[in-house]
Amino acid sequence: MPVHPICHRTIHATFSNVELARHGHDGEALRSSPAIARFVLWVARKHPDFHAPTARKR
Repeated sequence: MPVHPICHRTIHATFSNVELARHGHDGEALRSSPAIARFVLWVARKHPDFHAPTARKR
């Protein structure tokens, strides 16, 4: 599924590759994560070409 670069980086910073292999094909499952839900609310108010640094996974 096509994903905007800032969203792609946030998804990879939030989920491990194993988690994405299991659930990454299900957009609803990804959006149900509290971290992704907060991100979606925040980024929805930005312009489509918005770009910001993404924190790396801890």
